[in-house]
Amino acid sequence: MFPALYHLRLGACPTPGATRAAGSARGYLSQENEQRCRGLLEASTRRYRQEALAAAVLVTLCSVGGYPALLYTLRSSTLTGQHKGDVSFPGGKRDSADQDVIATALRETQEELGLHLGAESVWGVMRPLPTGRGLTVAPVLAHLGPLECVCLSPNPQEVEDVFTIPLSHLLQAQNHGYTHFCHQGRYSYTLPVFLNGRYRVWGLTAIITDLTLELLAPSAYRRRTRPPSPR
Repeated sequence: MFPALYHLRLGACPTPGATRAAGSARGYLSQENEQRCRGLLEASTRRYRQEALAAAVLVTLCSVGGYPALLYTLRSSTLTGQHKGDVSFPGGKRDSADQDVIATALRETQEELGLHLGAESVWGVMRPLPTGRGLTVAPVLAHLGPLECVCLSPNPQEVEDVFTIPLSHLLQAQNHGYTHFCHQGRYSYTLPVFLNGRYRVWGLTAIITDLTLELLAPSAYRRRTRPPSPR
């Protein structure tokens, strides 16, 4: 059995100080909020499904014990490249056989987690973001449903750990941090960081998390950084 699955199922309960936030967060996966988000993403979904973007990730909404959460993976430390061992969403580069970015995200999720999802689980495609390697990544928002009903078979060659973070945790200001970057001795830009969980969420995954929270909970979360735009 993959060692992280026990934590994934049982370790995502809100902390005592987050009980009130956890209760209010339940509505973020409601049918009403789903329809609102689908409507907001309709134009970008239509546009980016027609573009041959280099890569896509699946922004994986789920519920654990009835509480809304996001599911993340930890990339294997045996992979090559600068992002090995990083927190990420399941995803990867586009295959020539992929029909669109949604197909890429769903295929990569199946390869990494053994999770078969249909297009009906997808809420929409968010605005693509550039990576430091010159690629453009499309975040595809999807809802897995209750995690207790999902069977995962992570690929150990790609995935070292699988875990969830409750939305109530991600929405609390004390769990937010920021990394300031400089270029040639001068301030350049700031990116969000999410703290106090099983792992630190930073980089492109934190940017996508930031945008997802703003979409899901506009009354409870205000984005304080400006995400980079594709060149």
